[in-house]
Amino acid sequence: MNWPQITWIVCMSLKLAFEAFRVFIRTERLSVRAGTFLVHMAWVFFVAMLLWCGGFFSQACAAQPPQAALQYRDDVIRNARLEWGLSAPVADFAAQLHQESGWRPDAISPAGAQGLALVSYDRWLWQRVSAASDCERMAMTLSGYNGGLGWVQRDRRLASQKGLDSTRWFGHVATVNAGRNAASWRENRHYPQRILRELAPRYLTWGGSSCVASD
Repeated sequence: MNWPQITWIVCMSLKLAFEAFRVFIRTERLSVRAGTFLVHMAWVFFVAMLLWCGGFFSQACAAQPPQAALQYRDDVIRNARLEWGLSAPVADFAAQLHQESGWRPDAISPAGAQGLALVSYDRWLWQRVSAASDCERMAMTLSGYNGGLGWVQRDRRLASQKGLDSTRWFGHVATVNAGRNAASWRENRHYPQRILRELAPRYLTWGGSSCVASD
């Protein structure tokens, strides 16, 4: 549970405690005072249900690593830092593992890699991509990992020809298709978006991320 949810719960608890205290100090009949307190309780419960249905509390749960990932935490951090140094974007790699295997040790890729070996921490692709920021660079690196660096380079050239910024993935290179079939193109565009924007925030307690700032 994160600070917005904790703050709301504390505030509502204080409000109910204050209303309960007023039950004893007000001069109206006890039934009136108790009725007023119950109205306040019902209002808090109603608002809580609205927030629950709207995802306010489920977002806090979704922002945490799944239980299955916790046993791999130390290995992911150690391997990432061995290859990338102490400033390694650990959250990005954890998110990629989440995407590739769902933290299932029996998951096997089409290339035959299994478990944690589904993801390489090698900097080879990263070193062959230049971009406007680390976030854009990591997005292109992940696109290259998923579909091949050659396609990233062709997409960048096409983006430049269309007047887009070839050093930016999101909103620029990601919007063009240099010739892939529609299904492959959609999968490739979803891959960096899912990892960097949707999954990486869950793993910020493990280490940094290229696109999401830690608190």
